[in-house]
Amino acid sequence: MRVLTSLSQVPREPAGRALALGTFDGVHLGHREVIGSALGRARKRGLVAAVVTFDPHPLEVLRPDRPPRLLTTIERKVELVSALGLDELVAIPFTAELSRQTAEEFCDQVLVATLGARSVSVGANFHFGHNAAGDADLLRSRPEFDTDVIELVAHDGESISSSRIRALVDAGDVAAAARLLGAPYALAGTVKQGDRRGRELGMPTANLDVPEQQLLPAPGIYAATGAGESLEGELPAAVSIGVRPTFGGGELLVEAHLIGFEGDLYGRRLRLEFLERLRDEERFESAEDLVEQMRKDVAQAQAVAATVSRS
Repeated sequence: MRVLTSLSQVPREPAGRALALGTFDGVHLGHREVIGSALGRARKRGLVAAVVTFDPHPLEVLRPDRPPRLLTTIERKVELVSALGLDELVAIPFTAELSRQTAEEFCDQVLVATLGARSVSVGANFHFGHNAAGDADLLRSRPEFDTDVIELVAHDGESISSSRIRALVDAGDVAAAARLLGAPYALAGTVKQGDRRGRELGMPTANLDVPEQQLLPAPGIYAATGAGESLEGELPAAVSIGVRPTFGGGELLVEAHLIGFEGDLYGRRLRLEFLERLRDEERFESAEDLVEQMRKDVAQAQAVAATVSRS
């Protein structure tokens, strides 16, 4: 899949493009319906199938004092979209200048003149342009392309949305979040140096440096899988998100014990996919009590990962 990070990079496509247009934070099941619409139309009509999104998230520019915690970095979004079989992803840089562009100007200058849109697929609640004045009705009125408006996808009687999934992740309910995402919730980053306390306890951990803008699951212990450089395939993992209260607390850390791995991951990329929350973070009376509980956590995490891999 071709990835373009500015409109100036977009090549002309004589046949034109079928676009899936949206922010797509999470690339959840509702987003996948929109993307699937664009892909289907592209294949039927010989068009380039493209996802058009924004980076950074528009609210990071419009509400810099309270930006959203993201479900997916742009790198993760690219991975998820690529797996869906698209030809192209265009990540439009969202700037203050772009936010002042009217919806009509966005259609004229971006969708038609630059992207050569012949078909546009959006979710029913999608808005764009200055003051979010553009909507599905405006897109339908444009003669240059046809528009497919996808109704919101529901799960358990409630619409699937990025905000709903953020609330689940924020509460630690990663299993429910995965059902709405269509894939496990994931964190990725570089493994950084820690104080090696886990190694001293006989449970070495990889300390993950997560992008600041990404949402962390609620503090607690999780069953997960880990994949990345120096790892052959996915390994089951027990992950702690917390401040280590047994040792006096401190900064919030994401620490993963990769079950069955022996080696050095410092400076390497690691992706964790969260399967299930096992328990709250707790303070133990002694390091020995903590180690005993960690062994139980590891056994439980391994069992959860094995169950998921068989399903």
